[in-house]
Amino acid sequence: MNIVSLNAWGGKVWEALAPWGAALSPDVLCLQEVTRAPVPSPDWLRYVDPYRDLAQRADLFCDISALLPHHQALFAPATRGTLTDDAGAAVPSEHGLGMWVRRDLAVTQVAQDFIHGTYRSDGWGEEPVPRTMQVARIAEPETGRHVCVGHFHGLRDPAGKGDTPARAAQTERAISLFRQVWDGQAPAVLAGDFNLLPGSAAFRRFKEVGLHDLIAHHGITDTRTALYEKPQRFADYMLVSDDLLTARFDVPGQPVVSDHRPLILEV
Repeated sequence: MNIVSLNAWGGKVWEALAPWGAALSPDVLCLQEVTRAPVPSPDWLRYVDPYRDLAQRADLFCDISALLPHHQALFAPATRGTLTDDAGAAVPSEHGLGMWVRRDLAVTQVAQDFIHGTYRSDGWGEEPVPRTMQVARIAEPETGRHVCVGHFHGLRDPAGKGDTPARAAQTERAISLFRQVWDGQAPAVLAGDFNLLPGSAAFRRFKEVGLHDLIAHHGITDTRTALYEKPQRFADYMLVSDDLLTARFDVPGQPVVSDHRPLILEV
């Protein structure tokens, strides 16, 4: 089983992301920065705030679901606001997380909730925006074996990726939600764009509950691609239970499918 996590950047690099995703055909795919169109929309829309001006797929959730027709799809909306089309007209859009699980695998338990804030339906608003998390218990019917997989997109702070009280609270909520599905015994994976530095207190806290950082374990020093121009190269992490520390893990820089690199674990 391969488990993949990626900040998809709203599908901005769709011409590379689409063939990569179809060829990879992951057993479990966890994407952050996923758009969903609640109304009929053009293929592309634009998101603008004081920090970013991005072209995004209007319905990346549907796009990925079409690429993976033999997968079950789960969406976790965090916010609903408006993006603009080429004519400058406002178009409703949702933003959140997506998880896709191979159809022949059994999703026997799901937990989905907010680890910061609550659903924001009246626009994107100021940072920090609400953050959701998804966790699934996934079983292989033939053997009865199962793995718990979760992911979240951590708080963004214009001041940087350092520890803050809000991030500490986010960590505790993430652990609490993950434990609703994970009994501490089964193999477990918790991944995502955490928006943290490697020395964050969050990783010590995660380790206390039995989740170990593969980025540090493998000495990886870059989880971004050439499309990200800032010098700070850490954002994405994958944490695993003890029994998965020796599993094959990769953070490939090619192909460039986002300004983040994918995290790929083979269990």
